[in-house]
Amino acid sequence: MAEAHQAVGFQFTVTSDGIDLHLSREVLKHIYLSGVTSWTKRAIRFKNGILTGVYPASPSSLLIVVIAIMSTIYAKIDPSLGMIDTIKRTMSVSGYMTTQTVLSAILFSTGLWLSLILMLRYILKALLSYHAWIFESHGKISFCTKLWLSLVKMFSGRRPLLYSFQTSLPRLPVPSVDDTITRYLESVRPLLDDEQYNQMEVVANDFKKDQAPKLQKYLILKSWWATNYVSDWWEEYIYLRGRSPIMVNSNFYSMDLLYVTPTHRQAARAGNVVHAMLQYRRKLERREHAPLRALGVVPMCSYQMERMFNTTRIPGIETGEHTAACWGHNTIRLSLDFVQHLSDRKHLVVYHKGRFFKVWLYYGGRHLWPSELETQFQRILDDTTEPQPGELKLAALTAGNRVPWARARLKYFSQGVNKASLEAIETSAFFLSLDDEVHGYDPDKLRSLDLYAKSLLHGKCYDRWFDKSFTLIAYKNGKLGVNAEHSWADAPIIGHMWEYVLATDCFHLGYTEEGHCKGDINKGLPPPTKLQWDIPLECQEVIEESYMVAKVIADDVDFHGCLFDEFGKGLIKKSRTSPDAFIQLALQLAQFRDKGEFCLTYEASMTRMFREGRTETVRSCTSESTAFVRAMEDKNTSAQKLDLFRKAADKHQNMYRLAMTGSGIDRHLFCLYIMSKYLSIDSPFLKQVLSEPWRLSTSQTPQQQLNMVDIKTFPRYVGAGGGFGPVADDGYGVSYIIIGENLITFHISSKFSSPETDSYRFGQNIRQAMLDICALFDQKDKNEKEM
Repeated sequence: MAEAHQAVGFQFTVTSDGIDLHLSREVLKHIYLSGVTSWTKRAIRFKNGILTGVYPASPSSLLIVVIAIMSTIYAKIDPSLGMIDTIKRTMSVSGYMTTQTVLSAILFSTGLWLSLILMLRYILKALLSYHAWIFESHGKISFCTKLWLSLVKMFSGRRPLLYSFQTSLPRLPVPSVDDTITRYLESVRPLLDDEQYNQMEVVANDFKKDQAPKLQKYLILKSWWATNYVSDWWEEYIYLRGRSPIMVNSNFYSMDLLYVTPTHRQAARAGNVVHAMLQYRRKLERREHAPLRALGVVPMCSYQMERMFNTTRIPGIETGEHTAACWGHNTIRLSLDFVQHLSDRKHLVVYHKGRFFKVWLYYGGRHLWPSELETQFQRILDDTTEPQPGELKLAALTAGNRVPWARARLKYFSQGVNKASLEAIETSAFFLSLDDEVHGYDPDKLRSLDLYAKSLLHGKCYDRWFDKSFTLIAYKNGKLGVNAEHSWADAPIIGHMWEYVLATDCFHLGYTEEGHCKGDINKGLPPPTKLQWDIPLECQEVIEESYMVAKVIADDVDFHGCLFDEFGKGLIKKSRTSPDAFIQLALQLAQFRDKGEFCLTYEASMTRMFREGRTETVRSCTSESTAFVRAMEDKNTSAQKLDLFRKAADKHQNMYRLAMTGSGIDRHLFCLYIMSKYLSIDSPFLKQVLSEPWRLSTSQTPQQQLNMVDIKTFPRYVGAGGGFGPVADDGYGVSYIIIGENLITFHISSKFSSPETDSYRFGQNIRQAMLDICALFDQKDKNEKEM
């Protein structure tokens, strides 16, 4: 065991001649190297913290300011307008070029330098609050926007680190109640008949007149005080207060490369990818990743990336009592789930065939090399021991309802070996599951992508630790995937890491001809530690109950992966249409053909141009989109279809831009509802808004690091994106990713228990809808040629 291996570094025996002390040079060497690595990491963090703290200036600019001020003093000029003399008098010392004069000049220079930094940040924040650029037509940039872009570049400084722009990002604005109510009524108009709409209009206007002003005042006050008026309540009330299972209902997944498997050796692929993740984590901890920037200029908030590693969602019991439990060295009040994030952790926990193993990630003060990680994972794969009683399905506790898990954790895992083993899992860098199944996309196997998606989303319900920030899944055939917990961050955050990892794995680390990781094998590595458990029968019953709850949910998930390769982004852009708007209108057409009616539609849009921004909702079902869909289904109408399409696409694009710039509908209404609960104000309008089901929930997976893989040179090295479970019992969840110029992948989920839905059928409807819309442009081109 690793701990035992380190402990034997110091040995002593008591003899008649005194104490005979033995020191292991090898272990002392590792202790020394570990200390050097630790202090080096602290030094780099400290240095990068200073660089981030003074950005967009640099520490060297302080020296320039000091030299400039001192030069003017030598020239008998006082640039401080008497402030240096005031500082000197405060120090009770007279004299012109004395040490105190120099010190006073340095203090003034430092104050001037800090003031300049604050001024630069304020100017940059004011510039970043300008959003007119996003509403301009694609390819047409006005003079004002060009000037604005130049100023942003000028005030953004050079070589920013990950968090350099955080203090310069504007706050998320609170929309006016009038605008929100107007946009809300506009969004529900196509879904209601005249009588229903008139009733909704009356309720909304009553709310706007009577209750909204008071709620809005408090919400504006919160927006002044809090960094972001939405994000903390969103994390708490949407995620952490939920008592139902997070598996399928909240967690989401990301897939491996679609067509390429670099090696079919399970341990080797896991070794390379874990090492790439450790490289990513090191850059993350040192803040060395470049911040994501729209147009290569406008910075996005990086706050969510802080909790990517060493993070676990801890279950809580929601009661009226103040229940407390001692965990480690901290006392924790159990009222709702919370996200536990720790500093650098040097181990991960691996699950294989019902056993849990602790694997150290460092050796001699450095990360384990890929070949060393492969060795450790192969040892686990070769281990033939049986699971201990209750160990096989232990992780099902994280897949079932939250309250039984919280109570079991408090009762059975708060002391002894169970506490130590659970603490090893919850404090690990992340969780790795060495799966004993074979999955991945296989064009020769019908619905292979569907089974792959279901495995990533829920597995066997006990072979992923759903509370970890993410679980890495390595299949028997070398394919990979990630299952991520949702409360700490949104999908683009995991996607950023996943793109880096896959590119590093394939293009930087590589494999030998036999498929093994490159590098020498260190045979002196201590083997992985098998976690020990003492799980009583009562706890095993709770585990089994959680498993049965989770299994019912998993068995009800109907998934379909649809690869659309008839055309892609390239052809859509030629029609001068936003690819996202094109797909959303195709989804509206598919929905109407599938169910014969329209429904409230959710599309996730990011708000990361604001500090600590997460998401906003784009309500994709509009009067314009429904008019277009009805025209498409009317065989007697032909001439106006393309015009209606363009109007609907423009409407959608405008709504998406409004959501991105803080003028969305749903987060504002959500926060007004929470505020009404705090103030004990009963609002029928807000109750109705928050209870409306999203029968079509959609999200686009963005590609964020196209520079890491040249798709034109390596067209087969494309990711398949990811997906999530259905939001409504009788609805669909649709995630899609636009890959390169000629491929769009759809991930469609629904429930078998609903007679109204069928994921495969909906996938076929999407495919036909895409082709039918494309045919409008083909017909237009044909008519123009004939003319």
